[in-house]
Amino acid sequence: VQLVESGGGLVQAGASLRLSCAVSGRTFRRYAMGWFRQAPGKEREFVAAIGWSGISPYYAESVKGRFTITRDNAKNTVYLQMNSLKPEDTAVYYCALNWVPIGSDRLTPLSAEYDSWGQGTQVTVSS
Repeated sequence: VQLVESGGGLVQAGASLRLSCAVSGRTFRRYAMGWFRQAPGKEREFVAAIGWSGISPYYAESVKGRFTITRDNAKNTVYLQMNSLKPEDTAVYYCALNWVPIGSDRLTPLSAEYDSWGQGTQVTVSS
């Protein structure tokens, strides 16, 4: 399976961006999706996750109320709508896939539990 992110860019503080993550390949099983980010000199951190059904997504406290994760299973695409961006949101954003059993909507913030990763897209927020 392959994951390709898009939608990053350079914006001013307070602006919005929408990231997309297209999943391709052998996607015959259900999967949860997560977004992570890594700023220069810092460890990769969890941003948001969404289960197969799209119900009850899970967010890091730092982005709750500003970011929204959604998915379109028909298009095998996951989105991250980022509003009210701050300079501290500057990072490379990665999407990740976690295979889950049928009927499971389990979400995890742990990067080690994700099975596949995209190459990342840069988001830069200027002050």
